[in-house]
Amino acid sequence: MQFASRSYSADSISAVQELYHSNGWTDGLPIVPPTREAVQECLEWVMMPPDQLIGIEPVRGLAITAEKLAINAVMAGCLPMHFPVVVTAWTAMMQPEFLMHGATASTGGCAVLVILNGPIRLEIGASGTFNALANSDRATAVIGRAIRLCLINLLDDRPGVIDRSTLGHPGKFSYCIAEDEEDTSWLPLAEHRGVPKGASSVTVLAAGAPRQLMNEWTTKPEEILETFAAEMRANMRHYSIHPGNYAIVIPKQLREHLQAGGWTKADIATFIHERARIHRREWADVGKGAVVRDRGDSVYTAMDSPDQLLVVAAGGPAGGFGAVIPPWLGNKSYAVTLPIGVCVDCEPPKK
Repeated sequence: MQFASRSYSADSISAVQELYHSNGWTDGLPIVPPTREAVQECLEWVMMPPDQLIGIEPVRGLAITAEKLAINAVMAGCLPMHFPVVVTAWTAMMQPEFLMHGATASTGGCAVLVILNGPIRLEIGASGTFNALANSDRATAVIGRAIRLCLINLLDDRPGVIDRSTLGHPGKFSYCIAEDEEDTSWLPLAEHRGVPKGASSVTVLAAGAPRQLMNEWTTKPEEILETFAAEMRANMRHYSIHPGNYAIVIPKQLREHLQAGGWTKADIATFIHERARIHRREWADVGKGAVVRDRGDSVYTAMDSPDQLLVVAAGGPAGGFGAVIPPWLGNKSYAVTLPIGVCVDCEPPKK
């Protein structure tokens, strides 16, 4: 294979780390040296030549190639079998409705949340159970990290440069989860969003940090979901009033109560859409009275419609916990879901 990227040599692993760190090519953590062999193996896995164009960054016109993604995926710790997820996630991020430049440059400090569905979860060992939103497994850890390293090194999305986040959040290191499809009667998220049954897929969302909640004192679906809706109302008061793609993560204990009551994901979304709304005057209760003006009776909803809610079955088996993941800036950026597939028009790359 012919690579366009410049090659470097170093005498030791510590020298490699200092080379990358001193040039600003890392997220502050050690990297895996992206050797020619490792990068080539990633490209061969997806049957892409190095110069395969993944997309053009719309604001600055920067070309994103398979080679550049593969280099950063290796640096993050990805194996070749993880690379199709990275490619598909970046393809989704390049869609106009995701608004990548705004989402990655904003002072609001969101990160790119990646949600995995389909058989690829099991193939790569992505877990949707214990510690689902943290270091649950190798696959989600390195895939989420690869997304961030690509942003840093391909789009110069570094703190104080393109990334203007005031605070950011830990998801900027890695933010990837897998849905627990095997332990629920609900349809997978991707299938709800139009991906054919049984297909592997990726959903990307410009997202804030998870807001954890707990309700262990009821088995009634309406009361459980009211806790989720209340957390979304709190986000609307404290952070942003704009509607958009909220995500909720429902672990097994709460999920079983909902399923026992016959509630589907569509039922959940309809209920929460009705309950997750506030009056503008409520901003005065949290120190924002100056923006209420004469519009105190105006009503704002967390989502424009129920189908904007992303319901994800994930989390450990015990504990009445859940999470609300708010969108970056409501309807300025939308979640994108794409299937993971082999390019039928591509030929195997020449070695």
